[in-house]
Amino acid sequence: MTTHNTGSLTLIRHGQTDWNKQCLMQGSSDIPLNDVGRQQAHDTAAALKARGLSYDVVVASPLSRALETAQIIAADFGLTVSATYDGLVERSYGEAEGLDISEEARRTPDAFYAGVESERSVYLRGIETLRKIVSDYPNQRVIAVSHGSLIRRALSATQGEEFGTVANAEPFQVHLPGLASWSVDHEPLLRGKP
Repeated sequence: MTTHNTGSLTLIRHGQTDWNKQCLMQGSSDIPLNDVGRQQAHDTAAALKARGLSYDVVVASPLSRALETAQIIAADFGLTVSATYDGLVERSYGEAEGLDISEEARRTPDAFYAGVESERSVYLRGIETLRKIVSDYPNQRVIAVSHGSLIRRALSATQGEEFGTVANAEPFQVHLPGLASWSVDHEPLLRGKP
């Protein structure tokens, strides 16, 4: 992947679901948007337009909450969703999904619950998928609608520092040179992890 790309990549987390509202772990469970989430998608599109931004392509995670968010945002820009990418799905939280777990367990869910996808896996598939999207749509302005954990890890990797909370329907510009140059060998959190 080159860093000469004149396009852009904006990540947007899906809008609110009932499980978000109830503070339940969603992960790879396919929970739909609620009405608040739908409005958040419209509001995000309006805010991006108000900043004078425009886009060529919208892609999404195939989970319905992300796909519907993408469809709303795309329609507000006069576009349709071009593709879904399985690599954009949320981290699987295994047995923790559907539960309101403790703050400690939210930080290290794999220490408390079986079947949780590793941090390393989320980083690797997230970066690999985002690189593929940029490669699939060279020099285009792309929105990719995904999920909080994946977005947080992708931004941490591309910016070179730990990234905090990602709110529902919040947009973030990806630093493309950071996306191109990131390596698991340079990630202190992941060195030596399987």
